[in-house]
Amino acid sequence: MKNLTVSQDSHAGMTMVSSRFIDEYMKEANDAQIKIYLYLLRCVDTNLPTRVSAIADYFNYTEKDVLRALQYWDKRQVISLLYDDSEKLAGIKLENLDSRPAAIVPMPSPALAPVALSQEKQTQPEENLSVEFDKFSISLDRLREFKNREDTSQLLFIVEQYLGRPLSTSDIRSIFFMTDVLHFSMDLIDYLVQYCVEHDKRDFHYIDKVAVNWAENGISTPKQAASYARKYDKKVYAVMNALGKNGSPTQKEMSFIHKWFQDYGFTPDMITEACERSVLATDKHRFEYADGILQNWKNASIHTLQDVRSADEAFQKRQTARSTASAASHNPFNQFRQNQYDYDELLQKIKIN
Repeated sequence: MKNLTVSQDSHAGMTMVSSRFIDEYMKEANDAQIKIYLYLLRCVDTNLPTRVSAIADYFNYTEKDVLRALQYWDKRQVISLLYDDSEKLAGIKLENLDSRPAAIVPMPSPALAPVALSQEKQTQPEENLSVEFDKFSISLDRLREFKNREDTSQLLFIVEQYLGRPLSTSDIRSIFFMTDVLHFSMDLIDYLVQYCVEHDKRDFHYIDKVAVNWAENGISTPKQAASYARKYDKKVYAVMNALGKNGSPTQKEMSFIHKWFQDYGFTPDMITEACERSVLATDKHRFEYADGILQNWKNASIHTLQDVRSADEAFQKRQTARSTASAASHNPFNQFRQNQYDYDELLQKIKIN
């Protein structure tokens, strides 16, 4: 994608953040959206062109994540996205927020469709783009009513315990979106948040994407979600592949995998090594065989592949020593009783005789 020029109505000699942005816009945005907006401010300060791909690389985001953030700020009229004649993104203009009266600060309308962002945007499912915008159409009155419901208040409390922090208004909007738009049950939302936290993802920007993905795949129960998650979990897939198995793991197999990662605390390479050894050793009960290997390693404080190699070498030395001792014990010349002689005394007797 070509370079994008970033401009602003007013010029400044330093990277400055509008008070209006902090007071009225930042609190509703997620981390990715805030970072990208600050990055754009920096681009204005240095007068340097940039690209969607460059922003994505800088923050280790996907280009789709960057485009979503840009669309979000365009929707909030914090920035304006500029297009060329072929409707490709050509520039970004940062609006002067301080010159805008507070009374006309816009909130997105549910009737507004997501802005078209050239060919890159068209490769994404429409539902993925609309999540960020639809949830902001929820009024504060509806949110207040939602929070005061008995079942909802309990769910929000549980989610806060999972995340280890109070929920923001934006977070609650996300949960409202899941219940009223995606039609997720309380149990499914509970499982969703727990699943994301277990994968060290506590940002609702990520949780929203997982929720939409599950909805698109017809997931409506925790059991379906668990099966779907197991199927596409990279760590689980690697274990199944190492054991020569196809398809999703059974509940019993999943309990083994969970034990190896969570209870034993082994890294993926150690688990893969144990699985490959199991494949070489047996055609049946490979999970049980691999579990035996990993349990022995755990008990012997073997935690790395280098530890494994050292243990293998020590084992081979012991085996070699035992083989040598065994061969010596079967030598026919060693079957007689071995006596201890005083050779000096024998020599004296020979001379006398």
